[in-house]
Amino acid sequence: MGTGTDSVTGRPYAMAASEPGAERGWGLLLVDLAAAARRLIEVPHPNSDLDTEQLGVQLYRRSAGSLLLLSGTHRRVDDGAGDVAHQEDSLFHSAAVEFAGRGLPQLQLHGFDDQSMPDTDVVLSPGAGEVGPAARRVGDTLEVAGLVTCRTWTGRCGQLEGTRNVQGQVAAEHGWVFLHLEVSRTVRKDPTRRQIFADAVAGADVSAHGDQPAAV
Repeated sequence: MGTGTDSVTGRPYAMAASEPGAERGWGLLLVDLAAAARRLIEVPHPNSDLDTEQLGVQLYRRSAGSLLLLSGTHRRVDDGAGDVAHQEDSLFHSAAVEFAGRGLPQLQLHGFDDQSMPDTDVVLSPGAGEVGPAARRVGDTLEVAGLVTCRTWTGRCGQLEGTRNVQGQVAAEHGWVFLHLEVSRTVRKDPTRRQIFADAVAGADVSAHGDQPAAV
């Protein structure tokens, strides 16, 4: 565990991460120390869902009191064993469940090919759970920002609804807040549009204090 100051925001942070070149990629946990913990931002498929790690960092920087959790494995490693969004025996899953159990809402970032949902920028889902106020607010702020958003509780969104996501399934069992956000390649590859996305999601203020009592 190391500490430092974010050169962009000026906020202090603590970070735990795998050593470069380590045999096992445990991933990364970044904790904003400038405010009480408010939400957990999750990136389960870095370097596979391209630029979701960039999305995660931009949303983390836009949202004081955030924790950022990145997987340390590629989703296609070992015939899919590295796909932490669909495997319960991973450090990523254990950390996500631990923090969610302490009351932090989860915002999990994914990416989809533009051809999967043409003319759609974001697919928003509560995973296996019921839609709640947090999901509705995020859907509204994304639309206000000009991002065309498919909400799974108002219509079908192809194969991108996240209902088999294991972090979402655990959240649904316990009544925790879990948002599954699939973002188009067009948005992910453009730094300006990534920032628009981050600003919109941050503007919904999905937080431990407003949406789910926290004990972190």
